[in-house]
Order: sequence, then structure tokens, then C-alpha cells
Amino acid sequence: MYYDVAQNLFPGIFSFFVQDSAIVYARIFLILFGFLLAYLGYNRTLEPLIMVPMGIGMIAINSGVLFMQGGGIGNIFLDPLVSDPAALMNIMQINFLQPIYNLTFSNGLIACFVFFGIGAMSEIGFLLARPWASMTVALFAELGSFVTLVIGYKLGLPIGEAAAVGIIGGADGPMVLFASLMLAPKLFVPISIIAYLYLSLTYAGYPYLIKLMVPEKYRGLTVEIKHVDVPKKQKFIFTILMCFVLCLLLPVAAPLIMSFFLGVAIREAQIEEYQKLLESTILYGSTLFLGLLLGVLCDAQTLMNPEVGLLVILGCLALLVSAIGGIIGGWVVYLVSKNYNPVIGIAGVSCVPTTAKLAQYAAKEANPYAMILPLALGANISGVIVTAIATGVFISTVGLVK
Repeated sequence: MYYDVAQNLFPGIFSFFVQDSAIVYARIFLILFGFLLAYLGYNRTLEPLIMVPMGIGMIAINSGVLFMQGGGIGNIFLDPLVSDPAALMNIMQINFLQPIYNLTFSNGLIACFVFFGIGAMSEIGFLLARPWASMTVALFAELGSFVTLVIGYKLGLPIGEAAAVGIIGGADGPMVLFASLMLAPKLFVPISIIAYLYLSLTYAGYPYLIKLMVPEKYRGLTVEIKHVDVPKKQKFIFTILMCFVLCLLLPVAAPLIMSFFLGVAIREAQIEEYQKLLESTILYGSTLFLGLLLGVLCDAQTLMNPEVGLLVILGCLALLVSAIGGIIGGWVVYLVSKNYNPVIGIAGVSCVPTTAKLAQYAAKEANPYAMILPLALGANISGVIVTAIATGVFISTVGLVK
């Protein structure tokens, strides 16, 4: 009797004694890992906008376990595996994050919201200042996506799953969400979680890779940046034309393409009310719920999929190869033009503006007077476009592979 009363009062604690030992150890690990992620976000070692809500969500989902009706074990956050419409309508009235997950996350809407904000923050003039150099670097920086696709397929993953995890190499979180939803819906949750974990964790290692591949005298190269005063009218027309061409060629990626270029167009049209809305409320609100949902999805039972270990390795490989490819692209542009800093290559890995800031920091560390940030931002924006193209190509063509 006393045991039943205690169990009903403290189900989170008693659940550790009735679950399988592997799940119990996984829960303990994820709780501790959540503390680590939240703390690293707090002290700015990792991206706080994602890591703090993700870490807290990870702690909560693995601590707040209940004994459900019928003797099962679960939670009242969300259930990502519910698909029956009647069951989904019932559970939406219980799980407080279920409506947000099903109406924004699992259909890719939250990724589009993030792209609205990224577009509104992107200055397309940085791309137009050195378009060929920026696009060359971005193309090289997509290497990880294609290498990981081939390796994953050779290791036995279905082509759709190999392509979805390969897109992690583009280092664009919303694009990974969208690609995994389209190509590997059964692994949508673990691929999304791994992508965002590595997008934060791997950036901590990128400065060391830059130092390894670019000697100090080249990291500190000053670049003559010719100021190209592109009229806003031309930038606006260019934005609309790019949106039209990419949506026409890659309709499967049209929602993300439209979201990004609409944000850019609002910026260039100087619609300040919309720009403020997208840059602040929409972008930061979406990022908050994105981080929280990713943390809550880190339920031990959900992640106890045997394929997750392989996805972890492939995700890390994709980002590493893309970074190496981007720096190689920076070297290629430098050898051709001489008026270029090879460090800019890392900015072709398209996390706006994180990798651009990493490039500027590496250059400034070697030479306090080096200024490469405008060109790095141009490579960043090119990286977003190239990753969108790669995503569209993957989604359109993987069905052709027998």
C-alpha cells in the first residue's frame, strides 16, 4: 500500500526501477547531457539560442516520466509517433507541445519561419560583391552532403535516409528538418536532433580545422574589397528572379526557397514593419520552440533506435568533409585571384552568420587589421542557396536510384 502511494506521488523516481536497464542508463545520460548543453549555451561555448531550451527540454522529458493508464510509461509533453487522426486529436488535448509539434515541426513550417528571419537578416549585396568567388566556395562546401550520401548508401542505409543525413553537411538546420521530413520520415526525429547537436558541437572544432589547413600568414591576409554600390532596385529584382528560377527548377524545395527570398525581398523593399517582425518575433520565437522541441524529442525510448549510432557518425562526417571542402574552395579562389583569404572558405558552410564570424575571428587573430567579414557573409548566403539546390536535387532524384 505505501509503495503504491509513493509510486503515485513520485512516478519519475519509481520509473527508474521498472524500466529496462538500457533505457534507464540512457535517461540518466540524457539528463546529464542536457545539463551540459544548457550550461555550454549559458557560457556561450555553444549557441545559447538553441542549446539552453534544448538542454532544459532534454532534462524535462527524461525526468518527467509518468505511469499512464493501462500500465504503460510515458509523458505529457508530446508523442512524435502518433499518426492515427483520432488518437492525435485526443492526445493534442493532453500533451501541451503536441499541437506545436504537429502543426509546425513535423510539416516543416517552423523551418520556413526560421528561413523568413534568415532572409530578412541577409544582405544580398555581400553576395553580389564577389558572386563567382562566393558561389565557388559554397559549391566546395557542399562536398560533405554528397560524400555522406555515397558512404551512407554503401553502408546499407536506404537511399532516402542516406540523402537526408547527407544534407547535414550543408550545415543548415531548417533544411535538414525539411529534407528528413521528405526523404526519411521514420528517422525524422533522430536526424533532426543529431543535425542540431552537431551544428553546435562541430563549430567548436572548426577554428582548429582552420588553423590546421591555413597557415597563419595566409589567415591574416588582407583582402581588397571593392565596394559595389548595387542599387536596391537591382537587388530586389535579382531576389525575385532567383526565387522564380529556383522554385521553377526545384519545386520540392519551393517552400524553403520562397521563405528565404521573401525575407530578403522584404529587407530590400525596406518594409520595416515586416522586417522587424521577421528578424525578432518570428525568428526568435521559432528558434525558441525549435530548441525546446528538439530537447523534448530526446526521449531515451525514441533515441534507442539501432540506426542512431550510424547517423551520429555520418552526421559528424558530413560536417567535417563540408568544412574541409569549403576551405579547399577558399584555397582555389585564392590561387586563381590572389586577392582572397582562404579562411573565407569555412563560411561556405551555410550557418548564417556563425561560420562567417568564425572566418573573421580566425583572420583577426592572425592579423588585427584583416577585414574579411563582408566576403564571408557573401559566401554564407551562397551556401544557403547551394544547400537549397542540393536538397531539391536529392529529393527529386533519390527515387531514380534502384
